[in-house]
Amino acid sequence: MTCKIIIIDDTHPTLIKELEKNHITCKYQPNITRHELISIINNFSGIIVRSKTKIDRELIDAAQNLKIIGRYGSGMENIDVNYARNRGIVCMNAPEGNRNAVAEHTIGLLFALLNKICVANQQVKNGIWNRNYNWGQEIENKTIGIIGYGNTGSTFAKKLCGFSVNVLVYDKYKTGFSNQFIKEMPLEKLFETADVLSLHIPLNEETNNMVNAHFISQFKKPFFLLNTSRGQIINTVDLIAALKSGKIQGAALDVLEYEKANFESMFSENKTLRTLTKFENVILTPHIAGWSNESYEKLAKTLARKIIQYKNK
Repeated sequence: MTCKIIIIDDTHPTLIKELEKNHITCKYQPNITRHELISIINNFSGIIVRSKTKIDRELIDAAQNLKIIGRYGSGMENIDVNYARNRGIVCMNAPEGNRNAVAEHTIGLLFALLNKICVANQQVKNGIWNRNYNWGQEIENKTIGIIGYGNTGSTFAKKLCGFSVNVLVYDKYKTGFSNQFIKEMPLEKLFETADVLSLHIPLNEETNNMVNAHFISQFKKPFFLLNTSRGQIINTVDLIAALKSGKIQGAALDVLEYEKANFESMFSENKTLRTLTKFENVILTPHIAGWSNESYEKLAKTLARKIIQYKNK
């Protein structure tokens, strides 16, 4: 199959190197506008995107020769996957490339949250030496509940195995993955026993706004919440209410419900988000869990391998 691919976001040089080595022509235009893209997309059999561009029906309809949509990352919510597949277009992503980065970032958030590392760091830098206030909680013997046992959930679970914790995992679509360290459990069991809940699920109609007041109310004891999936999975208003009541002891979020390309406007325009930032027991990072020096290249290698395999079928 003749393959000509346009790459419309920043990617590691390895991606183009590997594709061209396998006789795939690449056009690298990370600054292309949507209007420009629609005008030339018909010239390409493949497109590689990250998250800034929405691959919707309008764009797909303009791409009569498109055979491949490659997502340089894991989440596919900016791509109309069903419509593309109905048009015979193969959609592929590369979650294997950043699963380790996400898992390690989640571990870091967990320990920072339980040990008040961010609060203590800021206090010391402000000239406050308050040792008693900043006592932490040990992770040993705690029950860590995980929802989602895909690439990132399973990698996070494995990394927890050396910490003497109880790892309970719920995945609606997977079974039979229990072992001596990880126990597959129904969601009700997580509600009953979890000290920490970590989310590792995609954003879709089923998971949108999943963590809301009703969901939170089903937990039998106060818990810590981690989210390195997608921000819209958590209802921020309900999260704030649970933080105020103490039902959620603390939250560490790499993603936010109100994410926008413009960081400044996201905060200036949103009172709820500004309220969230005022909690000492909330840690926020700017959607970077999947990004590391290593994952940037791993994503390129993973996506290149999948495209090459498809081309050579």
